[in-house]
Amino acid sequence: MKKQSMHPPRWAERFLEWYCRPALLEDLQGDLHEYFERNLKAKGLRRARFIYIMDVFKFFRSYTVRKPEFINLLIHWIMIGSYIKTSGRSIVRNKLFSGINIIGLAISMSVGLMMIAFVSDLFSYDDFHENGDRIYRVNTTDQRTDQRPFSLATSSVKAGRRIQETISGIEKVTLLRRGFGGDAKVGEATIPISGVWADEAFFNVFSFPLLQGDMKTALKEPYSIVLTEKSAKKIFGEGNALGQSVKFDTANYIVTGVMKDIPKLSHMRFDVLVSFVNAEMNNISEDGSFMDWTNIYSNYTYIVLPESGNPEHIQASLNKLSAKENIPLDNRKIELKLQPLYEIALQAKNANPIGPSINKIAIWIMIGLALIVILSACFNYTNLSIARSLRRSREVGIRKVMGAKKTHVIGQFVAEAIIISLLALVLSLGMFLLLRTQFLSLAPFFQDMLSLDLSPRLILWFLLMAIGVGIVAGILPALFFARLNTIKVLKDASSLQVFRHVTMRKAMIVIQYTFSLIFITATIIGYKQYRSFLTFDLGFTTDNIVNIKLNGVNGDFFVKDLKELPEVEDVSRSLLVTSLGNIYGTQLKYEKLKDSANVWVNMVDENYLPLHQHRFLAGRNFNPKTKEADETEVIVNEQILHRFNMAGHDPAKAIGEEVTIDGKKLTIVGVVKDFHYGTLEDEIQPLVLRHSSIDTYGYINAKIKTSDWPATFAAMEKAWKKIDPVHPLEARFYSEQIEEAYQQFSVMVKLIGFLSFLAVCIAFMGLLGMVVFTTETRLKEISIRKVLGASERRLIYLLSKGFIALLAIAALIALPATYIFFDKVVLVNFAYHQPIHFTELVIGLLVTLVLATVMIGSQTLKVARSNPAEVLKNE
Repeated sequence: MKKQSMHPPRWAERFLEWYCRPALLEDLQGDLHEYFERNLKAKGLRRARFIYIMDVFKFFRSYTVRKPEFINLLIHWIMIGSYIKTSGRSIVRNKLFSGINIIGLAISMSVGLMMIAFVSDLFSYDDFHENGDRIYRVNTTDQRTDQRPFSLATSSVKAGRRIQETISGIEKVTLLRRGFGGDAKVGEATIPISGVWADEAFFNVFSFPLLQGDMKTALKEPYSIVLTEKSAKKIFGEGNALGQSVKFDTANYIVTGVMKDIPKLSHMRFDVLVSFVNAEMNNISEDGSFMDWTNIYSNYTYIVLPESGNPEHIQASLNKLSAKENIPLDNRKIELKLQPLYEIALQAKNANPIGPSINKIAIWIMIGLALIVILSACFNYTNLSIARSLRRSREVGIRKVMGAKKTHVIGQFVAEAIIISLLALVLSLGMFLLLRTQFLSLAPFFQDMLSLDLSPRLILWFLLMAIGVGIVAGILPALFFARLNTIKVLKDASSLQVFRHVTMRKAMIVIQYTFSLIFITATIIGYKQYRSFLTFDLGFTTDNIVNIKLNGVNGDFFVKDLKELPEVEDVSRSLLVTSLGNIYGTQLKYEKLKDSANVWVNMVDENYLPLHQHRFLAGRNFNPKTKEADETEVIVNEQILHRFNMAGHDPAKAIGEEVTIDGKKLTIVGVVKDFHYGTLEDEIQPLVLRHSSIDTYGYINAKIKTSDWPATFAAMEKAWKKIDPVHPLEARFYSEQIEEAYQQFSVMVKLIGFLSFLAVCIAFMGLLGMVVFTTETRLKEISIRKVLGASERRLIYLLSKGFIALLAIAALIALPATYIFFDKVVLVNFAYHQPIHFTELVIGLLVTLVLATVMIGSQTLKVARSNPAEVLKNE
């Protein structure tokens, strides 16, 4: 017989390995193999195998059999049940500290829930599109010599056509054009409608389902129009819209489709889609520049890549296309850039957006602020848990003596923290539902962009956050108690140190108050800057001026009616309202120096400058003229003289100089003092004011003096209805529009102010818990000091000096950090801002110091006034 076959039965060996405990298996298996070899020599193979099998069964005893897995699982669940029961008892037994932790965590977690819902909405934008991960928009970067690049969401029609014709590796392309709108007329009804032109590939690229019509042909023919479900009901009521005729101006459009309403979380917003063929027909016949490479301000190009498509390869092709088309351009470079569909709503820096968007940096700032508030509450839990170590160390010692391992102790305290966190989640969910409406009302763009609706996915994220907060809050106390030496179980927890001379508790208090002071100081500085923006000297007056948007209506009759109102002192017209961030540019040539540059421009009438009280440095105002008269005059600001080195920068000598704008030679008749055309973020640029003979005015500016504003607005609305019975009067106070221009800054100030309030509340709740615990543990010491003659003032100083010192350290960190952050990071984005004053830095510190002193003093005074005899009678 061959040697390799002389071994014990395989099945018996496997049976032994299956039932035997791992700790005994090696020794037992070795002994049985040794007996098998001995029996093999003495009794033969068959007898040796039989004895081996009998021995395997003989050793199947209770002490050798491994525990079944279900028993380990059962023990695990029993331990979890024990953790929950013990944690519940601890929470009930320590009502004050549990209440502080639950309320603190609930307040902070409500902010966390808001941020989760906020981020969930923003990162869910456009995710309903079937091929969303393969859809890209072609953006444009426009850069002129010696100027910063200007990013746009739009691109030229020529770029879209060249992409379709010359670039391979693209599955689908669709072109859109913004600006379609007007009054839809059906029978006697007139309804204002806005929309975009789109080509026939639109529904192949985007997943907007059609309720009626054929998606392949809906936008193919000219004068085809697709309505959203909402606009169809608005125009036709409950009747069938498909095949019906809708009139815009003099053209009749046929309804070729009705699509489902656009989801709120879409970066596109429109009421109707109109065939792109009409845009081509209208613009090619009216404007020869429609197909120009530089006509980049009104059209959008979207592409779909194949599943195996490479966006880097497409970008390289776009770079080549841009380089080729830029060859004829002088001092200008236009480049095409791909942008993934899912990033469009998170990119607010591109001009000409087709829908709402928000800056991704602002999102991360708000997430960071929310995390700081949550960590502040976690620090409270950690501090109070470790501070109470004297009371719970004996419990931990007994557990260890009874055989508990470090993992069991860690599990106990983490489970307790998670239970408190889940209790806080219930409370924070109620706060979230109450705060949601207030959050959305902070700014119109929040209401436009966000829904913050609860969903199963959102609830799951809330639960995960609560568990995560519980783990973060409980892990340090758990590790601390797990490391306690059983013999020295009564050792003070403050011996655990982060640095050599700084205890963990003190370090956390410093961090907590550092963030609280940063929040408070940032709110004060931000509010002061915001108020300074609203009251900044713009170089002209805005007092009692109401700006009325014309919406394409001829305003001659309305101006006449306004002037007849006794409350209206004066009326002027302008292309746009300055100092709100709206910019209109053109090219100016100064023939004397053969120089040209882009300048800002506003079209105004002869009443505009006196009404807004602009200061003339030289020259005169425009002379009145009829619409038919040629444009011959222009008024410039000081920056024009500096940019073109005109007349030695002397305003008086610049009068009479000639410049060329849009092919017209115009004479400078006046120089006005520099004023703020854009917002305070922008430096004052070269600017011209034109008195155009063309009816290009978009606004009427009315200066009003009245004590009864509602009656005055009612009279203005009555006059407006005479010329436009369909559209409502859009009249806004200039001061309100300026406030709206800085709305995002205002929202950030409000958010930081709200978070600072929460952070301070949480920090002071933690301080209250620490003070209560400190006074309780030092009650006998205070009583003895009182017996020995210590005054109440001395006792208050003794107990509060440690906390005040920590607050001072926090101030030394927070105040310089906040100053540097605003001075070097935030305010550098504003060309004109107020300097940060010392008082703005110390107000928050003084408020915090007073509140901390009152809280510490009240608790210490309560203990100091207790009867020493009652405290010391058992000693």
